Amino acid sequence: MRSNLQITWKIMISAALLLFALSAIWIQPAEAQSQDERKQDIQELKDKLQQLEQMMNEVKGEINTLEGAAQTPAAGQGPAKGEKGPAQAEPMVAIPSEAIIPQPQAGTVPLEGEITERKNSVDIYGFAMLDSGYDFKQVDPNWFDVVRPTKLPSFANEFAPSGNVYAGVRQTRFGVKSSTPTRFGDLKTIFEFELFGTGVDAGQTTFRLRHAYGELGQFGAGQTWSPFMDIGVFPNTLEYWGPNGMVFFRNVQVRWMPVRSKKGSITIALERPGASGDQGIYADRIELAGIRPRFNFPDLSGNARIVRDWGYVQMAGIVRKIGWIDTSNNPVNLGDSVVGWGVNLTSNLNLSKKNVAKLAFVYGEGIENYMNDAPVDVGIKNNPPNSSVPIKGVALPVLGVVSFLDHTWSESFTSSVGYSMVDIQNSNAQNPSDYHQGHYAVANLLYHPIPKVTIGGEFQWGRRLNFSDGFNTNDYRMQFSFKYDWDKNFTFPGK
Repeated sequence: MRSNLQITWKIMISAALLLFALSAIWIQPAEAQSQDERKQDIQELKDKLQQLEQMMNEVKGEINTLEGAAQTPAAGQGPAKGEKGPAQAEPMVAIPSEAIIPQPQAGTVPLEGEITERKNSVDIYGFAMLDSGYDFKQVDPNWFDVVRPTKLPSFANEFAPSGNVYAGVRQTRFGVKSSTPTRFGDLKTIFEFELFGTGVDAGQTTFRLRHAYGELGQFGAGQTWSPFMDIGVFPNTLEYWGPNGMVFFRNVQVRWMPVRSKKGSITIALERPGASGDQGIYADRIELAGIRPRFNFPDLSGNARIVRDWGYVQMAGIVRKIGWIDTSNNPVNLGDSVVGWGVNLTSNLNLSKKNVAKLAFVYGEGIENYMNDAPVDVGIKNNPPNSSVPIKGVALPVLGVVSFLDHTWSESFTSSVGYSMVDIQNSNAQNPSDYHQGHYAVANLLYHPIPKVTIGGEFQWGRRLNFSDGFNTNDYRMQFSFKYDWDKNFTFPGK
């Protein structure tokens, strides 16, 4: 009853004010006001009229709500089984007409691209993965669960015997990502590690850092993918190491990203330098015992990417200085430096809805450190007999190619098949058994019973060719893997 009285009271007041406003508009003497004063008063009255209409709409909404509640049966008094109850009116929401929507004041309209709902997010993600299989040939025991042509035997039965079962969980991964909107752009961070030991931990199941990186707006710093590489070329395979002919390197860097959009991007970076050398047939000479590497300039790298409906194309480049000094007291100073450089052209082509081609072509000198599977950046070369220095270090030319096809059979089945190759032009003073050329190929069938589970089998092949002694070897293996992904997102309101 009290609600009905309140509504009746509001209606009466609203009607009175409405009649007053209308009468004031029409019966106000024109001669008592100037033209400008009349316009101002009329505008004020129109504004009052808009407010009154809004009040009327609110009152109508309350009436409809109360009428709907009155028709709703009380608890325990619903319609009998088989009978229809009274129709319930949906609560109405008063929506003002376009003509009476208040116009926003200057400065209150968000600019295009401006963040109006500020949120912080944290993603925790990873997967557990078991790799198991049978290697029909031989490989370095420290690399028992991957196909790396550089780790295949360089002479007969170097890693005998042939035929070994392997199993491991070294691909298992854990990561944390965060994003925080700021007035300078999004602040993003990533920390990620896995269990695949390399370097002094080669062959072990141990923690290995993958990414420790952050960026704010156009600038980033830390360890992450080198701009010279393109992770999009990596195919949907079970084998961990991947195509030997692609550029693949996570490096410590400072980067600038002046262009980032859905249609393309540009990235430039200064990266931590590093390289390896091969002293070849002179490795045991005492004259080379005092040679020490020197890196007094960072590597300069960058890429530009164009994205379209058919896929994307990326062109990347790098230039670097690789130096070494002679710390011995030899009469002839063997210190020197070389310039390394490279060009990397990559692409993903959407051949159809179910087929994606992943392609890469890379060529350069002294960039083996950035390749996925190549041994040394600098080789040793014999100078002509009359030269003041008998030998010199040279940047080794390298060519890499990748060609893979990722195919989707259905929601539950996918496949990847392809080939990759690395070819190095060896210097004339390298050992005859040094690495010259490697080949890599895989084909698989993967089953996804649910989106976060992958079960599959894969055939893998690798081949190594030596520099000049005529030796070559092949490796064949079957791998079966089980992968279980997980992720959790936490979102928090911003300040």
